[in-house]
Amino acid sequence: MPQHDPTAALPGVLPRSSTAGTPARRRSSVRGGTGRGSGPGAPGGGGPRRIIEQARRAWDRPLTAYYVILGAGLLITGLGLVMVYSASMITALTYSLAPSYFFRKQFLAAAIGTVLLLAASRMPSRLHRALAYPLLLVSVFLMVLVQIPGIGHSVNGNQNWIYLGGPFQLQPSEFGKLALILWGADLLARKQDKRLLTQWKHLLVPLVPVAFLLLGLIMLGGDMGTSIILAAILFGLLWLAGAPTRLFTGVLAVAVVIGAVLIKTSPNRMGRFQCVGATDPGPGDICWQAVHGIYALASGGWFGSGIGASVEKWGQLPEAHTDFIFAITGEELGLAGTLSVLTLFAALGYAGIRVAGRTEDPFVRYAAGGVTTWITAQAVINIGAVLGLLPIAGVPLPLFSYGGSALLPTMFAVGLLIAFAREDPAAKAALAARGTGVRWKTMRRRMTKRPSGER
Repeated sequence: MPQHDPTAALPGVLPRSSTAGTPARRRSSVRGGTGRGSGPGAPGGGGPRRIIEQARRAWDRPLTAYYVILGAGLLITGLGLVMVYSASMITALTYSLAPSYFFRKQFLAAAIGTVLLLAASRMPSRLHRALAYPLLLVSVFLMVLVQIPGIGHSVNGNQNWIYLGGPFQLQPSEFGKLALILWGADLLARKQDKRLLTQWKHLLVPLVPVAFLLLGLIMLGGDMGTSIILAAILFGLLWLAGAPTRLFTGVLAVAVVIGAVLIKTSPNRMGRFQCVGATDPGPGDICWQAVHGIYALASGGWFGSGIGASVEKWGQLPEAHTDFIFAITGEELGLAGTLSVLTLFAALGYAGIRVAGRTEDPFVRYAAGGVTTWITAQAVINIGAVLGLLPIAGVPLPLFSYGGSALLPTMFAVGLLIAFAREDPAAKAALAARGTGVRWKTMRRRMTKRPSGER
């Protein structure tokens, strides 16, 4: 028998079911639990569009470039240390050295490079500009010393090394890249302030002659790979300076003609071009290194054979811990590892472009663009050679391959990008606000803390 509700007959009083249900439904619609617009297909809801919008907003934050450059640079260097240790153990044992010999040297270089990175990231732009001319003069002086018999030493047919005593040696051409960027950026910035870059003679002189001087000193030692990177830096600076298409094309044509002559007159360089896309070592094993680099990548699969389990580093693949360390990475870490390295380089390059594109300081724009061109071009040339898409140029993978002479200036260059990212007005304001907030929270905690005797 149904029960009678005594409140139903009272005037002005609703039944219990209405008074209980209506507010509950209203609260649920207000809080967004089941209300309109909260479903997955509603505008502004979840889904790919919302994820893309959140990623775009995160990338547009003032400190994003700062953290991406710092994080990508350190991650590439850290992963490089691991792979140098794994790839160099067998080579060290071949020379009757300790298995960690090359790793210890690379770790020392990375420690010094970290100090340089932190120092460069804290230096103001005017100090970077002050270093331009001294660094250029020292680099030219050392590159001249390399060509003096008894001082310069040859490695793998290229005379571009100076021994410092013991196991340490120096490659001055690596520092020449950084010197050209700083000096060229300072030169172009001063000319832009005086509005001289609209005249072709001020755009080319003395930037192009000095760059050709460095290229000539490098080519005297036979180092074609470093010359290509230096030429890429020169063209990057001219592009950022707004060189007219005819002028840019003319300089590029001259460089291509000179490069073609140098390649045609060298059987070694011609042989490297013949090995592009090779799948067989060929007569006399001329393409041995290129083919075994492909073997290493192909045997890695999706996730690789594991750290230290490479087969190609057991004497099959030359320069396993230097120029072809990316092949060992593919063999031991698989496609996942190589894609991770590519992603880190892509993030570093894109962040560098953002820093160069958002600044109002011409020196920062030219220097950031030059560093980004340097690291990106060298990574593309190295990885392209390992993949068999480009001729083997003999250049290391930046921040990743073994070699202290290459690691030190590159880490300093990454510190430059970090400093430029910090100098952005929006980034400065964000860092200042973050620091103020941290100090305020710390002071508040101290003020609210009770004395030890209070109960």
